[in-house]
Parts: sequence; structure tokens; C-alpha cells
Amino acid sequence: MNSTAFRNADILIPKDNIEMYKWSVIACDQYTSEPEYWDSVYSTVGDAPSALNLILPELYLEQDGVSERIDSIHSAMDKYISDGIFDEYKDAMVYVERVQGNGILRQGIVGAIDLEKYDFSKGSTSEVRATEATVIERIPPRIKVRQGAPLELPHIMILIDDPECTVIEPLSENTSDMKKLYDSELMQNGGSIKGYLLDNNTQDKIDYALSALADPDTFCKKYNLTDSAVLLYAMGDGNHSLATAKEFYEQLKKANPDKDLSNHPARYALAEIVNLHSDALKFEAIHRLVYDVDCDKLISELTDALGLSETTESDQYIICSCSGIEKKLYISKKSSNLSVGSLQNFLDSYIKDNGGKIDYIHGADTVKSLAEKHNGLAFILPDMDKSQLFPTVIKDGALPRKTFSMGHAEDKRFYIEARKITE
Repeated sequence: MNSTAFRNADILIPKDNIEMYKWSVIACDQYTSEPEYWDSVYSTVGDAPSALNLILPELYLEQDGVSERIDSIHSAMDKYISDGIFDEYKDAMVYVERVQGNGILRQGIVGAIDLEKYDFSKGSTSEVRATEATVIERIPPRIKVRQGAPLELPHIMILIDDPECTVIEPLSENTSDMKKLYDSELMQNGGSIKGYLLDNNTQDKIDYALSALADPDTFCKKYNLTDSAVLLYAMGDGNHSLATAKEFYEQLKKANPDKDLSNHPARYALAEIVNLHSDALKFEAIHRLVYDVDCDKLISELTDALGLSETTESDQYIICSCSGIEKKLYISKKSSNLSVGSLQNFLDSYIKDNGGKIDYIHGADTVKSLAEKHNGLAFILPDMDKSQLFPTVIKDGALPRKTFSMGHAEDKRFYIEARKITE
């Protein structure tokens, strides 16, 4: 076992008397501009035991009272552990069948990623890599949640490039022989989810199949490479969450230079692996909402910087929506290989110099509506072909941050499993 960075873990699952519909909530980095969504979740959960009490929705990350929220999270973790609401499954993996709100099945396996085999820095050649630029400034506030926390809950989804469907898909044939751990509808158009415990024999088969994908000769032949470091696991969702786990572990090692931490639980992070070739994974652009800015000034400087034109066509373009007026603008002065990169480079510089806020929104209609609400600008971006993900990351490194999303917000991972991260 454990030939690659993905391995089994001691996984905590809420006991049968816990109402899974109220326990399981969407990833914390969703609906960051829609407080009404989270208000509805809090209303639905009420006083019931819920993962909601163990996470910090990023909507509140920069608001007043965040320290109190973090303290409350840690207290809830301690209480849930002492109340014995979890069953612990030692050396476990969980096979997940998620039926999305659109009715399409997404399959995955929950286990642990070895953070020693992950490097999110630019130019990384590690087995586990970031697919988008990691914003270092976003990590410290998230570390505060992890510091002192006895548990982690994963919304991380990591992609494998398995066109022959050798790792995950065969598991569906044997669910009748597996122990079912949960089976529930999910709130807020999240669809439904089932989880099954995988026995040791099945885990060995998974490890064997992953090891075959990681064979250096097979890998290089697949991507027409010569003597290249193997990329087996590419970040799909939760890039900054995995980076936070990595940074926390590295800080722990620096603080304990004489201690062997090779078996410390913080060396690993719980995650779900998913096949890039799943029919459920539709890569969609993540659009930009910019507000609290002088819109006319921003558009003027953006036009100059990127050489925007409505008539001179280019392979890069953006759609700008402001005050109900929508224009498709072609980019002639490119600063990146992708439209999103050229736009992001400008916005980062502009907001640093002039102030303002930027948010990353799923759905063109949603971002246009929010631009109207905030008297701001909506930048709608073209979708990315998912088949280009692995080759691009291998050859060019991480993509610009928030380049793509795997489906709509309601399709993101819901929290169910947990794991202890302290000794």
C-alpha cells in the first residue's frame, strides 16, 4: 500500500442517529458574495449537530468577530468528540457516489494525501501539484482555523487523469458487497450522496491502479514527454485548503526540529480523488465581480492595458457587463496564454494601486446580477477545455488563480467525513 501520495486514513463518520441532511453542508469557499445562502443553511441546521459548526464559511473570513467564530469552531469540535457522535474507521477509504442536482453521477474516493509529496510553489515537480497560482496571503487566516483544531473536514477534490477508468469507476460494480456508511439527500439543490467503506483488498487494487498511472514511462508516453517528473494528482477544488494544510505541517516541523513527525497526523490531509474524465466534471470559467471602484476609470485603464477592441478579433476575449450594458472585448495586448490570466494580471495591479474589491463568481447570470447589486463590473470569461489541464500544468506550471470551476457552486463537495489531526 501507499505507493503514491494517496493512502488510507482513520476516518470519522457521524453515527446513524445524526441527521445527515443537516450534518452535510457545502464547501466553505462557496457563495462568498451571497450571505442569504448561508443564512438559509444556518436556518435549516438549527441546533442539530452539523459540519456547519466545524467550518468557517469564507464569507465571514474578513468580517468582524472572526476570532470568536474560530474559537467557537474549536469548541464545537471538542464537544462533538467528547459527545461521541462519530464512528472511527481505521485505515479506511470511502467510495463516494454523488448524484449532482443535474442528475449526473460523480464518483470519488476519500482518503489522505501525503503532504510530503505536495508542493504548491511555482515550477513544482511534485507528484501532487496546484493547478492554479496559490495566493500566499490567503493562507495565514486559514491556518488560524487549523491551529488548535483537533479535526479537519475536507472539501478538497483532487483530479487524476485516468481515461481508461481503471481506478475509481470499477468500484460501482461491487457496492452491494460494501458497508454503506451514509445515504442522504443534500440541501440547497446539492443532489444526493452515498458513501461505502472499502476493504483492504479493494484498497490494494486502487493502489495498484494508481501506481500504474504513475509509472514514469507510461506517464511520459501519455503526454509526449522525455524524462519528466510524474504529475499524478492535480488540484481540482480546495487549492488553498490543501496549501494551508501543507504550510501548517511545515510550520510544525520547523517548530519541532528534533522531533520525528513522519507519522504525525498533520502530515496528511483528507481529500477526495476524482477522475478528470468523469461525465459529471464540466469545466466552467470563474467570472470576476469588481466593485467599490470607479468603473469608468477601471474600464479606461483596462482598455489601454489590454488593447481592448470590439472589432479586432483575437483568440483572447472577455465580456464586460456594467449597468445592464454588455460588450464582448477582444484582447490584443496579452500578458498570459489565457484570457483569464491577462485580465487577472491587470485587476491585481489595479486594485493594489486604486483599491476596490474583487470576487470570483460561478455562473454568468449570477455575476451580472451581483454587479448590478453592487454597482460594479462583471467580467465574463470563456470556458477552458478540461483535456488541457494536465498538459498545461505539466508544461507551463500552475494556471492563473480561479481559472476554472468544476461545475456549479451547488455541485461542490459537501462536508461529511472528518479526521483527527492532533496526536
